[in-house]
Amino acid sequence: MPDRIAPCKERLIAAMDPKLLELLVCPVTKGPLRYDRERQELVSRSARLAYPVRDGIPIMLENEARTLSDEEIDALSAAD
Repeated sequence: MPDRIAPCKERLIAAMDPKLLELLVCPVTKGPLRYDRERQELVSRSARLAYPVRDGIPIMLENEARTLSDEEIDALSAAD
């Protein structure tokens, strides 16, 4: 039975609802967020923070976010 549940959970985590993403903003700057599917994070370039997405749920708390390095900020700028 656990084998049947794991793929469903992976699909849920891998797919962030685009409509939800449009509504969410950075709680610090109120700016846009970018979804990093690989790291399961919502990234705020303006705040230099990455908010985790756990079990498909965005954790929009500043104290739960990780600070982005200069290299990560540069990579985001290059991707735009």
